[in-house]
Amino acid sequence: MMKSILHKPIATMALLGLVLLGSESAWALRCGHRLVLKGMHESLVISLCGDPVATRQLGYVIRPYVVARPAGTGHLHVTRHVYSGYYQEISVTEMVFNFGPHKLMRIIRFEGGQLASIKTAGYGYIEKR
Repeated sequence: MMKSILHKPIATMALLGLVLLGSESAWALRCGHRLVLKGMHESLVISLCGDPVATRQLGYVIRPYVVARPAGTGHLHVTRHVYSGYYQEISVTEMVFNFGPHKLMRIIRFEGGQLASIKTAGYGYIEKR
């Protein structure tokens, strides 16, 4: 009796751990054998995934200007981010990548040249040349 009670929470925690590990892929995109992650620069994403089939300039957003300052002492090199009291205007661009008819297309949003979000569109298509 006591043995079965102890195994249920362990099995539940193991299952929850697997679900959390699997959810990381929603924040990443695989281009061939390379992984594209949030925060990557726009030019690096294009060099890894190829040219997008569509690009849209969505406009601008206003974000707080955050300054990175060293916070470590001695051999510790830690960076802390401090709000500077100022705001900055950041351009927002959206690109659509078509990976073919057997894979899903991806809509990638860049804010200030850095990858901010990855969304899934429908299945891709064969491009006519």
